[in-house]
Amino acid sequence: MTITYTYGTNLYVNTTNRCDMNCEFCLRSSGDGVGSADSLWLEREPTREEILADIRSRDPGQFRQLVFCGYGEPTYRLDDILWVCRQLKDGGWPIPIRMDTNGHGDLINGRATVPLMAGLIDILSISLNDADAGTYARRCRPLFGEESYQAMLDFTRQAVRVIPTVIMTVVDNMPAGEIERCRAICEGLGATFRVRHYTTEW
Repeated sequence: MTITYTYGTNLYVNTTNRCDMNCEFCLRSSGDGVGSADSLWLEREPTREEILADIRSRDPGQFRQLVFCGYGEPTYRLDDILWVCRQLKDGGWPIPIRMDTNGHGDLINGRATVPLMAGLIDILSISLNDADAGTYARRCRPLFGEESYQAMLDFTRQAVRVIPTVIMTVVDNMPAGEIERCRAICEGLGATFRVRHYTTEW
């Protein structure tokens, strides 16, 4: 079972395979693994203690960031992840901690989640994906329907107030005009905009 894996200059943490979206461009549909991981499909979800032990078995000096991402939406494991982050921070963890999320944490957990991350998550990367709720629902097929789009925007609006770095991302497999509409939305929320290259080779 792969809990931590490397990709580029970062150490990634795979905590769950659960996700409330089924994006037509999701990397899960193009392969089983990413970077050093042959497979990110979990036989079971690791315990918080297993996650912490696996991270601590790595040398953080070899990496730029620790990233909670993997083959699922990490906010399904929010309480466990924040517990791990607290243990790391209390132990003097030396590199930034990032979470890659679709921004649906409040819908998934039924409560406000951003305030819980303050002081524990240094960077939030939020998948914006589309410039309107209808297209978002069609391409990303969220479990919670079109309300997911507004929930993601509200999540971002809260995040920029308490998280040091907030990034919104889109994949470059959409028309240039749509990318620019997304850029305007992102900048209006006060986040940093990033365009990710669409690839099936990881």
